[in-house]
Amino acid sequence: MKLFVFGLGYSSLRLLDLYADRFERISGTVRQPEKRARLRQSSRHRGLDVHLFDGAAHDPEIAALAGEADVLLVSVPPGLTGDPVLAAYGDTLRTGLAHVVYLSTIGVYGDHHGAWIDEETEAAADSERAKARLAAEAGWGTIAGSRLAILRLAGIYGPERNALARLRDGSARRIVKPGQVFNRIHVDDIARAIMAAVAREASGVFNVCDDEPAPPQDVIAHAAELLGIAPPPDEDYATAPMTPMARSFYASSNRVRNVRAKRDLGLELAFPTYREGLEQLWRDGEGRRGI
Repeated sequence: MKLFVFGLGYSSLRLLDLYADRFERISGTVRQPEKRARLRQSSRHRGLDVHLFDGAAHDPEIAALAGEADVLLVSVPPGLTGDPVLAAYGDTLRTGLAHVVYLSTIGVYGDHHGAWIDEETEAAADSERAKARLAAEAGWGTIAGSRLAILRLAGIYGPERNALARLRDGSARRIVKPGQVFNRIHVDDIARAIMAAVAREASGVFNVCDDEPAPPQDVIAHAAELLGIAPPPDEDYATAPMTPMARSFYASSNRVRNVRAKRDLGLELAFPTYREGLEQLWRDGEGRRGI
């Protein structure tokens, strides 16, 4: 299979770490020339064909490679003015695509006040960013139709992006909002979900999340326990100083099920809760430097 990736970021590069041998040709885009140079020089990603896409300009070479791909993975988030990939390449991509996997977010469901929801729950986006995501999902549906798998991801963590690392660098906080819970997903399980969707040429919406939604302060406490240190003190959400972006992560409280991902993709989570994920990261040495 030939794979083209719009947005060679954290999740899509992990897919290549684990499954590059499943593809005969891999091409993709980044925004910065510096990142393109790093990837081209990386021994981990030898043979990766990297192109620049600034979110606006149309590049005929990118259009040709994407149009020839058997699988298109889209990991570029939309802006408030729309999906930049659709804007630049939508007309080009209307023909020739075998299968599209679009990485979205469980944020499109809006706030259900801690209730359980699944893929049958109607999306009720209540922020501009979430509404832009829903619009992008619809746009890709117009392009790809039944060849589209939408993976709605929970909060992503993994190597260098986790509670252990935040405790190490001093940025971890235990902000407590009564009743607040949400799901997470280890980046390796995202890679497994993408590969399962590709292998089955899946169509439809799939929630890619763990099996135990939990308060964020519990995750920090467990990470501190693994490191053998005291957790940061509790901070009241109502009065804690936060940026608007940080505060937005507390806007919804949901317990999300991954029914279709398990049933239709055959997804078996390596890290069904944050505990298994953090414990593996700890065994791999995450967070212990500088503690």
